[in-house]
Amino acid sequence: MEEKKNLHEIDIIHYVFVVLRQWRYLLRYAIGGAVAGLIVAFSIPRIFGSSVVLAPEFSSGSTGLSGSLSDLASSFGVNIGGNKTAMDALYPDLYPDIFESTEFIQSLYDVPVRLQKDNTERTYLTHLIRDAKIAWWNYPKVWLSELMKPSEPLPDKSKSKADPYAMNRTQWNVYKEVTSAISCEVDKKTSVITLSVTDQDPLVAAIIADTLQLYLQDYITNYRTRKARIDVDHYKELARQAKEDYEKVRRMYVTSSDADMEPTLMAVQARIEDLENDMQLKYNVYTQSMAQLKMAEAKLQERTPAFTIIQPAKVNPKPVGTPKIVILAIWIVLGCIAGAIAVLWKEYKKRQLPS
Repeated sequence: MEEKKNLHEIDIIHYVFVVLRQWRYLLRYAIGGAVAGLIVAFSIPRIFGSSVVLAPEFSSGSTGLSGSLSDLASSFGVNIGGNKTAMDALYPDLYPDIFESTEFIQSLYDVPVRLQKDNTERTYLTHLIRDAKIAWWNYPKVWLSELMKPSEPLPDKSKSKADPYAMNRTQWNVYKEVTSAISCEVDKKTSVITLSVTDQDPLVAAIIADTLQLYLQDYITNYRTRKARIDVDHYKELARQAKEDYEKVRRMYVTSSDADMEPTLMAVQARIEDLENDMQLKYNVYTQSMAQLKMAEAKLQERTPAFTIIQPAKVNPKPVGTPKIVILAIWIVLGCIAGAIAVLWKEYKKRQLPS
């Protein structure tokens, strides 16, 4: 005996007309969604952004055929690494990782900032703790978190440099907030660096963006010139010591020459000649040390990178978050969907009732 299966076809057009006939019912849900959308849209704090675009200058580490091949490949969007020196381990692709280091993040805490509508100067850390606003539905979560965790003092200027290996919950939250507010993007084709900052105040975002490009330049400069700066300090010390030795021997030579205007003894003449030879030797060491110092300073200048600011930081009065009209439209659509579901559920229940 063959089993017969009842196939239930869904008439979509029928249910669409069922929903449309209840347009007044849908309108109430749409109005409710609009009200909820307005509440949500005006409860979310506005976020402003600012960015800086930099172009780094690479030190000359590849010449000849390899440099030409690198330039030719970069014109087709292929980076074969020919524009990096063999000893340079910190190339632009690694710059975003610097922005996640605890040391770099904590260096921003003491940056003085001011609000667009308040010229009172405060640190960036104080601004994050005192001036930041949150949506009203996040307050229960904050209150519950405050009740569940042990009391911790808010980080202040004296404690802004927290131990990176033992940060408490408050310091960790501040660290995560800063890392989420800043970003560094590197174009692999052109190596152009874009530093972006978001904040609830447009002026603070512009100040931190400008500070980021300064801190990044200092960080990269200190890294690339570390060995050259050590060499400069070493040759400065050698030159200083050589100069002292030369001046000491020269004073002894002058004193001996003045004391023996007409030397007749061979011992006196030999001592003066020894002082003169020693003075000449010390002078040669001194001049050689100065030449080495000049070469080290030239190498330091050569290793110091230069950054060209293509687009400086500026105050952007337009928020970068989701526009309020979009949030309102989303909630109206959600209200209409909820109303349609309610209409269809009522129709389904009506069909289930016995005739």
